[in-house]
Amino acid sequence: MPSYASRERAALVEALRSAGPDAPTLCEGWTARDLAAHLVARERRADSGPGLVLGPFSGWTERVRRGYAAKDYAELVRLVETGPPLLSAFSLPGADSAANLTEHFVHCEDVRRARPGWAPRDLDAGLQDALWKVVTVRARMFFRKSRVGVVLATPDGRQHVAVGKQPSVTLTGEPGELVLYAFGRTTHARVTVNGDPDAVRTFEGTPLGI
Repeated sequence: MPSYASRERAALVEALRSAGPDAPTLCEGWTARDLAAHLVARERRADSGPGLVLGPFSGWTERVRRGYAAKDYAELVRLVETGPPLLSAFSLPGADSAANLTEHFVHCEDVRRARPGWAPRDLDAGLQDALWKVVTVRARMFFRKSRVGVVLATPDGRQHVAVGKQPSVTLTGEPGELVLYAFGRTTHARVTVNGDPDAVRTFEGTPLGI
């Protein structure tokens, strides 16, 4: 059975093909073409990786991405679909599931939710469980800048303390929606924020994302 990361790759490819190269995305300033180029460069050009997180190298990363963006869009999407080459670190056993589940899920929704009339996908329980594991394991990193406590909660009653401070706020949503919120897609995630009004106001000014 394909991994959830592989299934999300397929969903992302479908979204990119359906949207077309000039469609907007939730990644500010990026079209679907720009996003596809980012995905391909990430898996195929290890030298462009440091610039994704380190400012001094971001210029080179953007140069590599723009090189891919100049390709034919159908070819770009095909490269996303076929995945990393054998010499890529992303082709190592377990690397796809570890590194690409949230990458593919979040970027699929970046394409889908930038279009009018979008609605959340009906995700199966196994995928929701996998996304819950991701958002709870990485919760401290996601919400590290929060000046108030943060509790993650799902409609079925699961809870996880992300930041153990007082006062605190509770973010409630399905695991996939919490992942999107944690990655900074706050206005397009179906998540409610509850707590003391002052704590909520403080939290809503918190920068989120990697």
